Amino acid sequence: MNQSIEVRRVSTKEELEQVFAIRRIVFVDEQNCPPELEWEFEDESVHFIGTVNAEPAGAARWRKTDKGYKLERFAVLKQYRGMGLGQALVGAVINDLPQDATYVYLHAQLAAMSLYAKFGFKKASEQFEEAGIQHFKMVLSVIS
Repeated sequence: MNQSIEVRRVSTKEELEQVFAIRRIVFVDEQNCPPELEWEFEDESVHFIGTVNAEPAGAARWRKTDKGYKLERFAVLKQYRGMGLGQALVGAVINDLPQDATYVYLHAQLAAMSLYAKFGFKKASEQFEEAGIQHFKMVLSVIS
């Protein structure tokens, strides 16, 4: 079955509400992330929505921090996993970063590390817990 996957920068309030709904399902409901930890830095972030056959299916964002550019909140609804949407989200977010993005990093859940590694991210910390979930900091080694 051929799936039409699209990722775009959020440009409307409706799209942002869809992003928040996807994150609520994946992080708060599925992964039991405390809601107060999920909703932070929203106004300073650049948000993305991913669709499969025009249906909202995934979300991500980037934001500038005092360390560099942090990629965050990659989420794909369960019924759309394994279709390539996660990879499309990572690629779209990296391609959207500003020219001055020389230090790009993220906090990867263990299950997602191989996805980020495909884009050149390398493990850059010891394992740590964030919102009750094990992570590693990963840094993008090459920005082209």
